[in-house]
Amino acid sequence: MNRKTLILTLLMAVVPGMAMSASVYKWTDENGITHFGDRQPVGAKSETVNVRSGTLSGTTNRPSPQKQLDELQEQQQKEADREKETAVEAARRKQRAANCESAQANLKVIDSNARIRIEENGEMRYLSPEEIAEQREKLEKIAAENCETENP
Repeated sequence: MNRKTLILTLLMAVVPGMAMSASVYKWTDENGITHFGDRQPVGAKSETVNVRSGTLSGTTNRPSPQKQLDELQEQQQKEADREKETAVEAARRKQRAANCESAQANLKVIDSNARIRIEENGEMRYLSPEEIAEQREKLEKIAAENCETENP
């Protein structure tokens, strides 16, 4: 009986030490799933895990999950800002196109009519030649500012 007790005691003392000395490997497969095992995988890069401390040997300095989340949120914010800028630019482009079209249509009206009538303070009156020339200059300036980008 003493012999069996002695063997059992030795086994209980030695087995945990042997289990702790075994290597544990950590790797990530092609689907992004992390695996742990006692054998090094074939065809995959693995890291040895120190079981007692829970740290990886040969660990590359990876950012913490919170830092990764912050970086992801920052990247998403930059992308949203870029999309917003693109939307603003599209709105500006549409407004410039509308201004160009309006200015060109008004220039055609000025060029085709000898007399232009406007309503002012509830009364209709004709523009003088000087006023027509002034309006033409304004419309030409608007057309020049808004139509130049349409003809690259």
